Amino acid sequence: MKKIVISGSSKLQNEVNYWLDYFKNKNYEILAYPIYVKQEEYQKELSEVYKEFYTTIEHTDEFFLMNEEKNGIKGYIGSSAIAELTYAVILNLIHNKNIDIYILNMPSKEISAYEEVKFWLDMGWIKLFNKEKYMV
Repeated sequence: MKKIVISGSSKLQNEVNYWLDYFKNKNYEILAYPIYVKQEEYQKELSEVYKEFYTTIEHTDEFFLMNEEKNGIKGYIGSSAIAELTYAVILNLIHNKNIDIYILNMPSKEISAYEEVKFWLDMGWIKLFNKEKYMV
């Protein structure tokens, strides 16, 4: 059974739930996914949430960034998601991991990391997600 980490905005829980079902139905073991943490709990839980999430990236077979539309921006990637994506790329480059890294949509030119993500796509370090590949 392949292991996967799902990354993306925790505020998009409907989309998170869609992708959880999607990958469960493909017999993936989901190691981590975006969980919305209430603002009042945010400060005390944040370091533990980060630690657990990044640790799971180290042990996954696939990393999937669900960069869905957010705030009217298709291909949105927030600061936390770009950090997680960067970590997966660095694990492959420096620590010889073999994580398959996918993003759902081409990143919007409106996001600050557009050029970097586009470069990683051009280099083949990450790939656009092909839903047909995963059809049963």
